[in-house]
Parts: sequence; C-alpha cells; structure tokens
Amino acid sequence: MGILAWILVGLIAGWLAGQVMKGGGYGMVADIILGLLGGVLGGWIFERLRVSTGGGMVGSIIVAFIGAVPLVETSVTGRSLLGNWNVFVKSGVPV
Repeated sequence: MGILAWILVGLIAGWLAGQVMKGGGYGMVADIILGLLGGVLGGWIFERLRVSTGGGMVGSIIVAFIGAVPLVETSVTGRSLLGNWNVFVKSGVPV
C-alpha cells in the first residue's frame, strides 16, 4: 500500500476506535496517528496469533481498528491515572 492508503486506513481505524471507545473521535490528526499505531500493534497481534485477514483495504482497516482500540483505551485511562497520581502526590499519600 502507498502512503495515502496507509493514511486513509489510519484515519478510518482511528476514527472507528474513537467512536467505539469514547463516543467520538480525537480529531483527524490524532485519529490518523492512533490508527497507524493501531495498525502496527494489530499487525503484531495478528502475526503472533497466526491469523490472516486475507489482505486488502478492509483487512487492513480491521487489523488497525483492533490494534487502535487498546491504544485509545490506554490514552483515556492514562489521562485519568495521571489525574489520580497528582491527587496522591499533592496529599502526601505514599504511592
């Protein structure tokens, strides 16, 4: 696939993951980044499980979406964990 196809797959996968996990996307640039990183993570997961999607644009979107979902969840959870961490640090509670 060419670079434009990778960007398109990343945009679609990132947007879909944002819709499923949060109820809305993060914006075009963040959706593309999450989708592209999700494609790498999804490809790694599918390779380890020895699962093939048959290739093509639809298969790439499915793999990228499956990889982007945990990235979106981590980004949402990471923000809330940092907020909780600050509460503990400011209160003097040992973590």
